[in-house]
Amino acid sequence: MATSNPVLRYVESRKNLTGCACGLAGVALTLTTGAAGSLWPVVVAGLYGAGALIAPPERPPAPAFPEPAEQVEALRADLDTLRGYLAEVELPPAAHGRLTELDTLIGALLEPGWVSDPEQVRVLARAVRQDVPEAVDAFVRSRWWTRVVPGAEPPERHLERQLTALHTEAAQIASALQDAEARRQQTHTRYLEDRGR
Repeated sequence: MATSNPVLRYVESRKNLTGCACGLAGVALTLTTGAAGSLWPVVVAGLYGAGALIAPPERPPAPAFPEPAEQVEALRADLDTLRGYLAEVELPPAAHGRLTELDTLIGALLEPGWVSDPEQVRVLARAVRQDVPEAVDAFVRSRWWTRVVPGAEPPERHLERQLTALHTEAAQIASALQDAEARRQQTHTRYLEDRGR
């Protein structure tokens, strides 16, 4: 139990507990053998000090970061927020179709029990929290300027290319998961066949 009071923290520390154990050993030794005589308090104090000195130092507890499953839960909520934002944005049909494909794929990957690798969670989090909103926002801003100053490259092309790149990245995660499940199935088949021999 961690506490902020320094006295209580020392009482619970390894140094104090080791020193107390050594001091008790000194008391037991003195009572059973009588070796220290009238200097027994000095011997007990010395053993306590020696025990406190040889005790390992306190280690701060390791930080408790959220597990990938907990991060996926938060990411699912962020995906719902992103879907609300995207429902308000007017997109061209081709980009809308590509975005729907990407949304379906990311939604499937974020279903419970699929993505557990921290790197895969990081890639999906970056797509949901940064890449897709940035791509759509840049499209909306660029589209306004294209209307004011015609003749530039249509922003729809960039949006479609960005969404295609994001879909490819998410598809690689899906492919890795599919391969892992196929290997798992093959391993189980071999196990069952070998067990039957």
